[in-house]
This record gives sequence, structure tokens and C-alpha cells, in this order.
Amino acid sequence: MARLRLKVGLSGLGRMGKRHALHFLDRTPRAELVAISTPDNAEIDWAREHLEPFGVTLYKSYEDMLRHDGLQAAVIVSTTSVHADQAIKAINANKHVLCEKPLSTSVEVSQSVVDAAALHPHLKVMCGFSRRFDASYRSAHRKTTSGLIGTPSIFRSQTCDKLDPSGFFVAYAQHSGGIFVDCSIHDVDLALWFFGPSSRVKSVVASGITAVQPRLREWGDSDNAVGIVEFYGGKIAYFFASRMMAAGQEDSTEIIGTEGKVTVNMQPRLDLVDIYEKGGVRREFPATYYERFEEAFVREAIEFTQVCLEGGELPGGMKLEGAVEAVRIGCALQESLRSGEKIWFDEEGRRVERSRL
Repeated sequence: MARLRLKVGLSGLGRMGKRHALHFLDRTPRAELVAISTPDNAEIDWAREHLEPFGVTLYKSYEDMLRHDGLQAAVIVSTTSVHADQAIKAINANKHVLCEKPLSTSVEVSQSVVDAAALHPHLKVMCGFSRRFDASYRSAHRKTTSGLIGTPSIFRSQTCDKLDPSGFFVAYAQHSGGIFVDCSIHDVDLALWFFGPSSRVKSVVASGITAVQPRLREWGDSDNAVGIVEFYGGKIAYFFASRMMAAGQEDSTEIIGTEGKVTVNMQPRLDLVDIYEKGGVRREFPATYYERFEEAFVREAIEFTQVCLEGGELPGGMKLEGAVEAVRIGCALQESLRSGEKIWFDEEGRRVERSRL
């Protein structure tokens, strides 16, 4: 007897959208990609070649896709500015939702997705933080929560992209929310995961430079930035984000506890091959974020599909409220980057003046 398969529709076929579509088409056995939507003619042309021959229906209207016969889940990989709107429409249409990060560049808009999901508790609504599905990060998390390093106290993490001279990230900065909301939000989510759901932010401060893309200043953004987040209870997270790495993608994390530490990918490498040449020994780096986390994205699709079909808690310790908190911290870091001011919060998460703490 054939197992049930989740009927999935996907919105957006940009760089990541194409990859998600192929994951659900070819690499998620219990999912069936039945429809996609995009208003972009070039993306429709790509879908005609790569998806339509396998029975995928193509829509230019997202709302029409949601009405596709038998559709059970929407995967949202469209531009960030419509993530929340499309997620809420899918929820109201009684569809499970996997939405790429962030839910929005606005805390209030992100919260509106949580509010909509709360009215439909039978649906699985998940924000896609891919590193929670990476084997190495999962191993580090198990070791940390087992007490191996004592109490996690210092969290240091970075997302550093290889330099893209095309100017893509300058154009992208118009709607990405900035380097902390776009890049460091992965690290912020990891800090919340490793420090635990009860972690409450006390203060944030950030600084940045534009070393290779000066036009980013037009959007109040930087190509290299550092942020420090202090949590109540005596914990600190340090984030570094960069768009100008020469060798390749450098994403690494260090969790320091009272009795030891664990690290993830502190010496980045593409594989286990070392190259011995006249000038010495070298190794290759993954060139892109996707090259580093491809298997995590596939695992995310598989586990999202499983929980939609079988029920239970969201995978990877995911909580939709945590996605809002990650946006809250990312936005505060971006604000601090632009203003040069330190931002303070009380234990309920409300903005306060320093004098009141």
C-alpha cells in the first residue's frame, strides 16, 4: 500500500526557490510538488523546462495556486516583503506553511503570522532556519544540552559570504532588512536555540563598515558588521556578518560553557580532501551558503513533510514565536548599526531607557 504524500505548492522561483522546488520534486519522497506560482516570466520559463514535464501546474497568481485541487501545504520562497502576507493567506486557506526566513523585516508583521497560526492550531507553520537541520549543528546542540560543557555562557557565531562583485547584495539591500536581518538572523536563531527558549534579551549594540560595497550606505547597510547581544541571566552572544570573504563561505560557531566549549566549522572545508602542491597544502571551501548547507535544506523539507503528514511537534525544536524573536533582535541590531546607539530591553521584551534598568 502506497504511503500518503503531501501535496505541496511553492511560491517564488528565484535562486533559493528553484532549489526548494527541486528538493520537493526529487529529494523528498513523501512530498509531491503539484504547483508553483511566480509572477516572473523568466521563472515561469524555467519552470516549464524543469517542473511542468513532471506534472507540476504553473500559476502566475499565488491565490490561484492556493486553490489548486487537493493542495495541502505552501512553501514560501518569494521576496521577503511578501513572506508574511503569503503565509497568512495560506494559513487562512487551511494549508500547512514552510516559509523561508525571515517572516518579515518587521517585528509587528512577523507577529501577525504567529497570530494567524494560533487560530489554526491543527496546521504546521514553520519558518525555515536551515542550520537547525544541519548534522553538525544538531550534534553540537545535543552535546550542549546534555551538560557536556556546563552552562552555555558565551555564543560566538558568524555568517560570512564570499564576495559577489556583481552588485547583487546592493540591490538586495533595498528589501532584505539589512545585513543583520538577512545574514545574522541565522546566528541569532542559533543563539536562541543553544541558550534555550527562556532567554531574554537585555541589550544590543552593533557597528559596521562598507569596505567593498560603498553603495550599501544608501540603504543604511554595511558589508561587514559586528553585533553584541546581552541576555538576562549572564549570557552574551557575539555575531559577525560579512559579504567579502575571498576564499568562500565561512559560517562557524563557538559555544563556550562553564566547563568547556564546542565549535562548529571553525576550519571551513568543502570536503575531506587536502591538496598537496609545491607551495604547500591547501583545502577548498564551499563557495556559497547553499553549497555548505544543501543537505540541511533537504532534511528540512523531509522533516516538514513528515510532521505535516504525521502530526507532532515542529522539527528542530522550532517555535514560530522564536522566529519573531529572531527578527526582533535582528532589527534592533540593524537599528543600532545605523544609529550608533545601544538599545535596551526589559525582561518582558519592551524597549526601555538605560536609566530604568
